[in-house]
Amino acid sequence: MEITTKQLRIQPGRVIAQVNNGQEITVTYRGRACAKIIPINNKRDNNLEETDNELFGMWKDREDMEDVEQYVRNMRKGRKLC
Repeated sequence: MEITTKQLRIQPGRVIAQVNNGQEITVTYRGRACAKIIPINNKRDNNLEETDNELFGMWKDREDMEDVEQYVRNMRKGRKLC
C-alpha cells in the first residue's frame, strides 16, 4: 500500500491498524517514496533480530564503560573548580 505524508498525518490510527494486520506501507512525499512502515514481526525478516541493530551495543567494546554505574557517577561529578 502507498500513502502520502498528509494521509499519514491525518489518519495515523488507520495506518497503524493496517501495519498491525501485516501490511507494509510506503509513505510518499511529493510523489517520491521517502519511508516504509513494516510490521515488527514480519515473517520475511525473521533472520534479523533486535540485537542486530547497529545502534544498540555500539560501545560494548569500550573498556572504560564496563561498570556503567561508576562511569555515570564519574561523569556527574563534573569538574572541580580550582
